[in-house]
Amino acid sequence: MTALTTRRFLQTAGLLIAGVVLSACGKKEPPAAAPAASAVASAPAPAVKVYVVGTDAAYAPFESQNEKAEIVGFDIDVVKAVAQKAGMEVKFVNTPWEGIFNTLQQGDRDFLVSAITITPERKQTMDFTEPYFDAQQLIAVKQNSKIGKFDDLKKLKVGVQTGTTGDEVVTKLQGKTSTNIKRFESTPLALKELESGGIDAVVADNGVVINYVTNNPGSKFKSIADKAFQPEQYGLAVKKGNADLLAKLNKGLADIKADGTYDKLYTQYFGAPAPKGAAAPASAASK
Repeated sequence: MTALTTRRFLQTAGLLIAGVVLSACGKKEPPAAAPAASAVASAPAPAVKVYVVGTDAAYAPFESQNEKAEIVGFDIDVVKAVAQKAGMEVKFVNTPWEGIFNTLQQGDRDFLVSAITITPERKQTMDFTEPYFDAQQLIAVKQNSKIGKFDDLKKLKVGVQTGTTGDEVVTKLQGKTSTNIKRFESTPLALKELESGGIDAVVADNGVVINYVTNNPGSKFKSIADKAFQPEQYGLAVKKGNADLLAKLNKGLADIKADGTYDKLYTQYFGAPAPKGAAAPASAASK
């Protein structure tokens, strides 16, 4: 009797324990805790826009390629300084001069820096920042040349870079149908042709001509200035109507002029501080 009672008690207890276990297994899990604030904060930040900058890297000292194929020069350092002030990231892409403005119109480049003269014609299809460099055309000739002024080039063979303001002024002097105007993809190529005797002179921006004459003494060139050449100013070019980017670049330019960065770069590349009032906004665009 006692043994039976004990067995039945154990059976009953076993059933009760099993029921408790099954009941526990059937309970719902509590809802997952919300992610910690630190986990939310560690989410990847949105990608920063990198502005693609077009430049024809064959125009030392403004833009050229070094032995590592890196794009360097005064223009490049100016844009890097402007971008730092404006909180922008930039990427420079070597872009042939002849198609450089099309890349801007098509959206392949966000803006351009390439010793670009601000002209009324160009302002019809693109917008420019405030000027950052004052320029003027110079004539490069051999040291023994008898050429003394721009008008002397009227019937001579003159080299220019295609589509530049140098091309424009020589075309105006000799006429659109002149066969004496020799056009090249870059100013250094035109100067090489002058060295070999294929042309009588080269007309190009003063910064480029002076840099070439200084760094190539074996060429035995000299440069000639002429009052017939109108003052010019370079600006950064953006797509027409891109007011937001234009404002950022203008602010960056103003900042580097104010804190001395611009003067430091000018001295580094041209051997002397920028003239007083250099690259001041002009009331009317130059040539």
